[in-house]
Amino acid sequence: MAHAREKDGVDRIVGQWAHERPDLDTGPMAIFGRIFRLARLAGDRAEKAYATFGIGRPEFDVLATLRRAGEPYQLSPGALAASMMLSTGGTTARLDRLEKAGMVERSPSPSDRRGVLVRLTPHGFDVVDQAVSAGLAEQERLLAHLPAEKRRQLDDLLREALHQPADPARGDLRWLE
Repeated sequence: MAHAREKDGVDRIVGQWAHERPDLDTGPMAIFGRIFRLARLAGDRAEKAYATFGIGRPEFDVLATLRRAGEPYQLSPGALAASMMLSTGGTTARLDRLEKAGMVERSPSPSDRRGVLVRLTPHGFDVVDQAVSAGLAEQERLLAHLPAEKRRQLDDLLREALHQPADPARGDLRWLE
């Protein structure tokens, strides 16, 4: 494992830019380069963990959204799409795959005769509970070398970095909250 002061691939890239463009402050590039690499590594490991349960990240997102909704573990397709920031078309394709696999079921909405509700099946409940545990175990492995205080500090710093007021002039949305 590399220690915080050891050079890594991001340092090499930043160093090359510093040589070629000494007029640039490459500090943000170093930070976001590491965030991107860590997120990609965590995503790849989670994807492998989910695959052992017969699902990918897109299916996990649907199952996890339903699971987090609490009993009766159901939402409308529109609420699912909004929660996952997807189009309804993208959500429908995911729901079709999950329904075929017996992990979700669609039923008529009792309050809107044109509406549909998507519910987690017992099989889907079991799959998502196992998958979320496996994904978290992978994330834990990635952070295991950091003491608890450094984890809290990193969490606080990332939260602070993400907490920016929306700037309507630039079209910023506060979708990360």
